Amino acid sequence: MKPTAVPVVLDQLESKVNMMKIVVMKYGGTSVATEESREKIANHVIACRKKGEFPVVVVSAIGRKGDPYATDTLINLLPNPQLDYMSRDMDLLMSCGETISAVILSNLLKTKGEKAVALTGYQAGILTNNAYGDANVINVQSEAIQKYLMDEHIVIVTGFQGMDNDKNVTTLGRGGSDTTAAILGEALNADRIEIYTDVDGVMTADPRVVKNAQVIDNINFDEVYQMAKDGAKVVDHKAVAIAKRANKPLYIKNTFSEAEGTRIDNDETSDKNQEKVLTAIACKKDIVQVTVEISSLDKGNEELLNAMEKERISIDMINFFDQRKVFTINGLDLDKMEVILKKLGADYKFTTKCSKITAIGHRIHGVPGVMRRIVFALASQNIDILQTSDSNTTIACLIARNHVDNAMNVLHREFGLEK
Repeated sequence: MKPTAVPVVLDQLESKVNMMKIVVMKYGGTSVATEESREKIANHVIACRKKGEFPVVVVSAIGRKGDPYATDTLINLLPNPQLDYMSRDMDLLMSCGETISAVILSNLLKTKGEKAVALTGYQAGILTNNAYGDANVINVQSEAIQKYLMDEHIVIVTGFQGMDNDKNVTTLGRGGSDTTAAILGEALNADRIEIYTDVDGVMTADPRVVKNAQVIDNINFDEVYQMAKDGAKVVDHKAVAIAKRANKPLYIKNTFSEAEGTRIDNDETSDKNQEKVLTAIACKKDIVQVTVEISSLDKGNEELLNAMEKERISIDMINFFDQRKVFTINGLDLDKMEVILKKLGADYKFTTKCSKITAIGHRIHGVPGVMRRIVFALASQNIDILQTSDSNTTIACLIARNHVDNAMNVLHREFGLEK
């Protein structure tokens, strides 16, 4: 056999696949949770296939915490899951939920006369580093998926998982099924990526908190990325970044309704609310403010930052002053943070039970008076601002957690997002 034979075959395969209209469709835990909801998924997928499109379906584990095969339920099977959270064995355990979902959906499609196949993340060619619990994708070898598509199979891929160079199962972190969908959309040159959930699309605020929150018809990648980073749970920020990189439109849709959903793309001018300064309000509730006196650190900032990096503690809302540094961390990292500061002999203070409220909009930059309106709106409700930060698309305020619902609603009204 000539050395070029295999590459030529693969090139021909890729060329044929590129002529297909591939749609990556990701379904979350609530979407695969019941027989009724799985029936809806099957009907969606079959309808897509009948239009001449080629669906690649990514599934999450069934249900949410408390359901038998949900990821959190599997984690809690261990006697002390915190000890093994970032371990090889834990990733192997956590991957079981998506595998079950993929096999069930594949077999449901087969009962309806469709050709379907279930693939694990590693069978689908998703290669990662070995950062267990939060692995990064380094390559996608999509030939297996391509061959099944050429044979007119509906391909079901387990979300959230891949394989490292030593053939160990890895997981991609929370929200990792969204990342799987986006990375496959890029690798397969898909026409679009669709994320199905239990809400009608990206909304101007969390509808559980702001009752008159509105669905956003069209929004750009940067805004949604910031919303996801700052607490909106409708789509994972890593998936948004990948879709932006690949310039693939990303749709957020509801499995349980016929709503058109939200289109996410690179266009900053296509939304219907050009006159509005803000696009959305997001929040993170379990935040701790950390104040450290610089003079109490023998080796200054470097030792502290190195220790935090080693413990994988992320910092946010950073303000460095001559005599002290002030920043925020996730409340889950409080104990680890205290151990570090005590070991360094630092003089520090924690302000707990905080929330971060973020106003998001690509028109914020350069528009005078936005911060003034935020400050005055919060002050009208006697809500103190503990700290602020901003970027080209955001203004964030740290407040006491017990004020978060009121703050969300008052800012939503102040900037006319309910209309």
